[in-house]
Order: sequence, then C-alpha cells, then structure tokens
Amino acid sequence: MISPLPRAYRPRILSGMLRPGQTAPLFEARSDEGQFLSLLALRGQWVVLYFFPRAMTPACTMEAAGFETLIGDFQQRSAQVIGVSSDTEARQALFRDTCHLSFALLPDSEKRVCRAYGVLGGLGGWLGLSQRCTYLIDPAGTVVRVWTVTEPGQHAAEVLRELSARQPVSSPGQR
Repeated sequence: MISPLPRAYRPRILSGMLRPGQTAPLFEARSDEGQFLSLLALRGQWVVLYFFPRAMTPACTMEAAGFETLIGDFQQRSAQVIGVSSDTEARQALFRDTCHLSFALLPDSEKRVCRAYGVLGGLGGWLGLSQRCTYLIDPAGTVVRVWTVTEPGQHAAEVLRELSARQPVSSPGQR
C-alpha cells in the first residue's frame, strides 16, 4: 500500500519509542544552564518533552521559536516545556542565547535520555542524533500523546491544542 503522505511526512516509528499509555521513563540531568531537571520532580505538572536533532539548524530553530512564542500559554496550563538533543552544553547554551529561549534545554551528549525514550534511530541514529519527536506527559507521568511527524513551524501550536483539549487553563493562584 502506498502512503498518501510524502515520504518526508510519514511517521517514523522506531522500535523503542514509547506509546500512549506507557509510563514516561524517569530521568535526572542538568540543563544547559546547570539547573537540575528531574521528571519525578515535575510530577503534578504536564510535561512537553520534545526531542530535536541538532541545535542551531533552521528547522530546530523554527521549532524552538514556536515553543518560545507560546511559552506563556503552556505555563498557564501548568506545562513544563523541555527541549532535548544530543548536543553539548555549550552548543545548547549558544542555541538558547541565539534564539532567546526561556524554557529548559537538556543537552544529552551521552544520549541517555534519547535512548530511554527510543528516539535514536534511522539516519539520525547513525549520526548520533535524535529523531524529531515530542511526548506529551500527563501530571501522573504517563505518555498521553506522541508526535513523530512534525512541521517545525506549526508543531508548538499543535501540541498546545492537544494540551488545551486535555486540560483547561488554570485560574490565577491555582496550579
């Protein structure tokens, strides 16, 4: 059967990728700014964990800019946005500064988080890069949605729509 989508937009499901309903693997790591990040510590909040192949590339910059533009909307919904790539801390820090990002970036040069979430594979895996993939994780730590095909310029809005459908906006003082 021939897929109706162009090859570039066909889902790339890797064998180790998580599926909705699975518990998100716990991780502990330092962000590019040296802040300690722990998925367990984020329980009680929604988490948008998005993996991107390489900081400073046009598509990754566009995707990050989309999340930054909507960061206030994510925060209103008690959602933490975390970008992950196999880049070094220095490259992630340059990416943050260049793109003026306010959300957490996780340099995963040892690829521990990428492996745990099953996003290494395909050509990117051969090059040590993650696939472009986003996990929406609910406050209990369960994966509720997975995106393996994304349009970088529109992806953040798509994730926000899904989050909005699952959780209404918090009132001031509520979290």
